[in-house]
Amino acid sequence: MKELDLHGLSHNEAVDIAEDFVLMESHDSMFQCKIITGNSISLQDKIINQVLIKHNFKYYIPSWNTGEIIVS
Repeated sequence: MKELDLHGLSHNEAVDIAEDFVLMESHDSMFQCKIITGNSISLQDKIINQVLIKHNFKYYIPSWNTGEIIVS
């Protein structure tokens, strides 16, 4: 599973990079990827609302690591 680590980026940069990453990875119909956000609930909300819901991706935040989003 490919990973994208967004630590150290501004929220605007992180959302743009996450959108590009997920769209590129989604070309494979069986894709799954990980977006590492750290513990920023605000950043997770932005990525979920501005990228994942917008493009109809399935996602979840695992209970064992709430600092990441798994996308499929």
